Amino acid sequence: MAALRRTDIVPFTLPPDADGILPDRMIAAMTESGLILPEYPFVESQIQPASLDLRLGPIAYRVRASFLPGPDCTVAERIDELKLHEIDLSDGAVLETNCVYIVPLLESLALPRHIVAAANPKSSTGRLDVFTRVIADGTRRFDMIGAGYHGPLYAEISPKTFPVLLREGSRLSQVRFRVGQATLEQDELDALHDAERLVDADDADLTGGVALSVDLSGENSDGFVGYRAKRHTGVVDIDRRGGYAVGEFWEPIAARPDGTLILDPGEFYILASKEAVQVPPDYAAEMVPFDPLVGEFRVHYAGFFDPGFGYEGAGGSGARAVLEVRSREVPFILEHGQIVGRLIYEKMLSRPDALYGQRIGSNYQAQGLKLSKHFKA
Repeated sequence: MAALRRTDIVPFTLPPDADGILPDRMIAAMTESGLILPEYPFVESQIQPASLDLRLGPIAYRVRASFLPGPDCTVAERIDELKLHEIDLSDGAVLETNCVYIVPLLESLALPRHIVAAANPKSSTGRLDVFTRVIADGTRRFDMIGAGYHGPLYAEISPKTFPVLLREGSRLSQVRFRVGQATLEQDELDALHDAERLVDADDADLTGGVALSVDLSGENSDGFVGYRAKRHTGVVDIDRRGGYAVGEFWEPIAARPDGTLILDPGEFYILASKEAVQVPPDYAAEMVPFDPLVGEFRVHYAGFFDPGFGYEGAGGSGARAVLEVRSREVPFILEHGQIVGRLIYEKMLSRPDALYGQRIGSNYQAQGLKLSKHFKA
């Protein structure tokens, strides 16, 4: 089905010296201007303060392997070469663990030459250990859509722990749009922390971003430090809130006296940061790996933090970052206070109309250690 195209196109312009992440109302304006082309009108809460949720289309393709199309090749051409079978998502279908699926999205783009886009899994997607990335035609990188891109978008999906039930319209990924240089320089980050106190640590490490460490003390969560996912569980419906008992899918992990946790290879953990952080209204943040050389583990699938996350004026008082952790080939010992990631702060082009925590879909305001919205509190 062709993307929804408007006949009453509204011109979209930005100042020539604009630098920053586009807020909610500008994302809406991009749609009015034909720069974002949805097959169906947006649904409630699809536009977030600094991002747009992307919806799955009606067909999933099971493919032999993950891929990037590379220059001069479309994703559709690669799907034709690699697909094993097609799955109808119109009425919902289960995607099995450790299989790779490609799903065309209901949103396509017609970006101008000065706007780029970057995608990330939604928080709830990452907390279910559903590995997902966005692919565009002719690209050499996942989750990155270059300035001037005109074409469709696709989601690569591979559930790693739980089989998941998806359907047309399900939202696993989100995309941000930015223009110019949005990332704060070191002196700007230091000044913002002095003004807003971005993290509650008295000795905050701000070099290259706000450092976040893992909390293995149990002091902030009644003696528990996290959860380890169970194997061979039932199916999780990605669109069902509060529908599943925690004990059917997760094993709680009690704090150890020595403040350590051994990560078993191939297992998936939900942990939390030691620090509580906030994102002021005129900024957005993204969590990036601290250093791939400090340990054989991956932290945080879903990296976007919206304006207002943990912010007192939006109903928070600092919020801990939930860490989605997976060990790799060998067991690895995490220690309490070990740095596992950094928050990179970026300027918003302007303040969003609604901050995180002030609209439907803001599920993790003022959070501590918390599973995804699918599990009963």
